[in-house]
Amino acid sequence: MKRTTEFVLGLIGGIFGLIGAVMALFVGVVDEAFSGSTEISGLGWSAVLLSILGIVGSIVVKRKPKLGGAFMTIAAIGGVISISMFYIIPGVLLIIGGLMGLIRKDKINSIEA
Repeated sequence: MKRTTEFVLGLIGGIFGLIGAVMALFVGVVDEAFSGSTEISGLGWSAVLLSILGIVGSIVVKRKPKLGGAFMTIAAIGGVISISMFYIIPGVLLIIGGLMGLIRKDKINSIEA
């Protein structure tokens, strides 16, 4: 079965996640300049890695739907935990694509004699 919906949702969610992570990194750099705290920058880098995991999951979901769905679900949950406000839209897209990859069943073509 084609998994185009899961692929597109995961890819768009991963790209938006990278954009949100870059925005969080920018906020982290500004925070580091004023207060010296590097916490937000670290969370931004974790969001970058999780967004890349979401993109990898969207690619893997075509061959192995369960594994790709798990990657996207982990990326969505981890990204929302890391940089909550910047990861709302990517989190929703990745969680929908991930759950579709995990739950959706393949159609079985049976030939009746």
